Amino acid sequence: MTATGPTGDELLRLLGTLANPHRLRIIAALRAERAYVSQLARELGISRALLQLHLRKLEAAGLVSATLELSEDGKAMKFYEVKPFLVELSPDAIATAAPTLSTSTAGTPGDEGERP
Repeated sequence: MTATGPTGDELLRLLGTLANPHRLRIIAALRAERAYVSQLARELGISRALLQLHLRKLEAAGLVSATLELSEDGKAMKFYEVKPFLVELSPDAIATAAPTLSTSTAGTPGDEGERP
């Protein structure tokens, strides 16, 4: 990320990560307080496997972080929390990010294989 905001590639990656209803619900649920996987899966009504897939993507994008802790009975529990972030999405922000896009955007979520 630059001082003026995300690069074009970072912006695409971030928006691609957030362009999923499960991930938006996860961010919303973690906004108030951190949670461990089983707790969050129950709260959201999705399987732990599906939740973990989405949490990995959110973590890779730098939107959530995880810490491993031991419960009182000695079980390892992975807690997730939202990392503070702010994305300005305006015509000016896009105009600033656009010149920094890679020449190849193949594989970018939503590009359907199109090339510039």
